Amino acid sequence: MKIVILAGGISTERDVSLSSGCQIYKALKANGHSVILLDIFLGYEGDAAKAFESGRDWAAEIAPVKETAPDIAKLKASRKGDPRVLFGPNVLEICGQADIVFMALHGDSGENGKVQAALDLFGIKYTGTDALSSAIAMDKSVAKQLFAANGINTPKSILLKSKADIQPVKLPCVVKVCNGGSSIGVYIAKTEEEYKTALDNAFKYESKVLVEEFVKGREFTDGVIEGVALPIVQIEPKQGFYDYKNKYQAGSTIETCPAKIDKNLEEKIKAAAVKVFHTLGIKTYARIDFIVDDNGNIFCLEANTLPGMTPTSLVPQEAAAIGKSFADLCEWIIEVSLRKYK
Repeated sequence: MKIVILAGGISTERDVSLSSGCQIYKALKANGHSVILLDIFLGYEGDAAKAFESGRDWAAEIAPVKETAPDIAKLKASRKGDPRVLFGPNVLEICGQADIVFMALHGDSGENGKVQAALDLFGIKYTGTDALSSAIAMDKSVAKQLFAANGINTPKSILLKSKADIQPVKLPCVVKVCNGGSSIGVYIAKTEEEYKTALDNAFKYESKVLVEEFVKGREFTDGVIEGVALPIVQIEPKQGFYDYKNKYQAGSTIETCPAKIDKNLEEKIKAAAVKVFHTLGIKTYARIDFIVDDNGNIFCLEANTLPGMTPTSLVPQEAAAIGKSFADLCEWIIEVSLRKYK
């Protein structure tokens, strides 16, 4: 097959996306596919008509994920043309030549449904769920409203649309941007000073911020493919919480898959993951994150419609637990994604 992997972009998860794209590129290329790895923002300056025959190693210049998020302003200044346009040179032309586009994008410019909608308009097939469910899952406030309407337990929260909306809350609390990912723009505030600082920092990322009750407990995540739950991962950061550094720096977090939990809790988490999957209208695959408190109450944190595929990512670990290699997982995602077009 001719496959284009879309990665990079201009979200704060750019480096994570490139790492995911690199791993997918190597796996699919080793499986004999004709593969191109494209940075959706920087694009390709060569002859688009001959891109698949270029013989280029499209992953050669991709570095491991750093401890801090990338400088997006500097990136935008480096590209020719209007930096407000997400699609770089020749991206859509090259995607149009592919049998399918493998979406390795993470964050708001790729996981919020806008890229999916654009590809739909051009008649280009892609992996993962559709534009509408992507947008719903990405907006944590909208997703929480659907959780509440469908009996899915989630931490209580208030939505702030400006600093003028700031109100006193019970501490500790969690402050998070409404449309972010990879725990960028997420803060745990234990004091009034930390709460104020967290809000100041979160509003630098976007104009909508959620303030959630802090739920103390164990953290779990579960991938769902075509409505079937994979083995559960238990997540235990060695220091702090599961933030950007602990997610992508090898050795920072203990990840146990399958999670060593009793059968009853396992079945409840899997059932909750599948319910979230269907409630948000997700197609193909996703990963659902949970906190379980000391009383065994399960709280859904969010759904990730394009979960990471980096060397430290969780869905590949879940697939490995049922005997599927990383390459097997990539092929599986393509297979189930193509089915949504039939």
